[in-house]
Amino acid sequence: MAKAAPTADEVVRAGASYDWLTSVDGVLYWVESSPQVERTAVMSCELSYGFEARVAGSASGGVGSSLHAYGGMPYAVLPMGVAIVDASTGQLAGALTSADDRYTYGDLACAGGELLCVRERERGDELVAVDAEARVLVSTDGFLASPRQRAGRLAWVRWSRDVMPWDSCEVWTADYLPDGTLDVPRRVAGGPDESAFQPTWGEDGTLYFMSDRTGWWNLYRWRDGRTEPVAPMPAECAAAPWESSYANYVLLSSGRIGTTVQEGPRHRLVVVEPDGALTPIEVPYTFIKPFLAAVGERIALIGASPSRSQEVALVTTDGSNHVEVVRPGSEVMDEAALSVPEVMRVGSGGSEVTVLVYSPTEMVGPAPLIVRAHAGPTYGIDYRLDWEVQFFTARGFAVADVDYRGSTGYGRSFRKALDGRWGTVDVEDCRAVALHLLATGRALPGAVFISGASAGGYTALRAVCEDGPFSLAVARSAIVDPNRWRTTAPRFQRPHASILTHNGARVRPEQVRRPVLLIHGDQDEIAPVEDVEDLAHRLGDRHLARMLKLDGVGHYLSGAALAAALDAELDAYLSVLKDAGG
Repeated sequence: MAKAAPTADEVVRAGASYDWLTSVDGVLYWVESSPQVERTAVMSCELSYGFEARVAGSASGGVGSSLHAYGGMPYAVLPMGVAIVDASTGQLAGALTSADDRYTYGDLACAGGELLCVRERERGDELVAVDAEARVLVSTDGFLASPRQRAGRLAWVRWSRDVMPWDSCEVWTADYLPDGTLDVPRRVAGGPDESAFQPTWGEDGTLYFMSDRTGWWNLYRWRDGRTEPVAPMPAECAAAPWESSYANYVLLSSGRIGTTVQEGPRHRLVVVEPDGALTPIEVPYTFIKPFLAAVGERIALIGASPSRSQEVALVTTDGSNHVEVVRPGSEVMDEAALSVPEVMRVGSGGSEVTVLVYSPTEMVGPAPLIVRAHAGPTYGIDYRLDWEVQFFTARGFAVADVDYRGSTGYGRSFRKALDGRWGTVDVEDCRAVALHLLATGRALPGAVFISGASAGGYTALRAVCEDGPFSLAVARSAIVDPNRWRTTAPRFQRPHASILTHNGARVRPEQVRRPVLLIHGDQDEIAPVEDVEDLAHRLGDRHLARMLKLDGVGHYLSGAALAAALDAELDAYLSVLKDAGG
């Protein structure tokens, strides 16, 4: 008997998300957005009393930071309670409050009972200590992140206003004096061609950090004025810092270090032994979020796989590879009905790319194909259960997620391959994947589509501005004109637009050759809705555009807005298939 395909509403209900995992005195904390909690909240779990989670902190607008547009650590566990950032205001709430709405707060950290954090406004960032009021420790017209204090030393991350942190980023340190001020700061790592971040102090005063000075983000340590690699390898051990205060590694109590290792879309967990040897930890996850935490010799993580929703788990490092699930993920489908992707390499030489190809769950032979360009574009495909993919594969569609040139997970040179060529090489890679699947009989001719959100939406629109295999493009929260985006993007991302764009980057209505579905929130602060409305209007005379405008919705779709977007996308594909007699 055929399995029932999940509805759009079921996809939304399955979208439980766990983030910002930390460990304090045997208690795990994380930020959760799920049907089980009324709004996004800080959850806690005392491990010595079983795995019962409870709400440890919340706010009227939910918990979340929009620091640097994409966020930073939105809570800190203080002696007097949990300090949080109210997602609706950007202000401090909970154990400590702020009422100065000139600033957006984030990157909260507890240091010796004191709250350290970063606050932002249009003219720059400040690193502050907060008690009854904020005391400014560092200020810049650029960006600051990740304050880390231990034993009278403070470390932080800094990058200039005209660069992105994954291109150029610096780790700084200074003595934190008894009067609450800093001594002369010193740059430890980073520079114009080096991205260094994620500072963490060891018990002995060693400062650890990630750097891509070899072309790969690997772990280093700085002590006695000298820097040395901890575990060099040709793989990414850190995620691109879209949000601040990621933790891709964790210091264990025995002097060992747990770290993630990313090779393409697949994530692994390893332990670096004191002698530098690597011990792999077997876990049932192909995707691990950049939020590791230590519980003695165990590692707490948020993991997922193509057949498991993301879950909070504890993993042993003693060789037993024992995994205890602290907070399970959501399930709405029988596992037998899931489409599990095949990892495929397409192309050759410098243009070879990795693809996750999902086959329809109940169909043999060529299928309608949706090629998906991920957001970012300095991001990558997630090798985990994606309920939006299952929404389409359960209805007879194949889906191909493409790590086009410019994606993370393949080193600095691959990540930089999109600079000045956005809307060209990413389109070439998506087109090559579609043509390969057509040539191998896995895609149905005349029924090949391209879809994307944000930067991926831009790629989708550019793909139908030239001849090719795509019959329709779906662009959600799309960027339309990268050159104009240099001034309309959030402060954090304006350099990104300048780095990526070129003279012919704008999506020109007269060049669009295939129908497009535009889905956009009218409160989008990252990609202006006016650009999309103008494109829809100018394509109207040629009957090439349909627009779904979502009232009161921002850049990211969730809840009823996401359900409406999925239903509209499905209807658009079915209309093409109907017109083609499919």
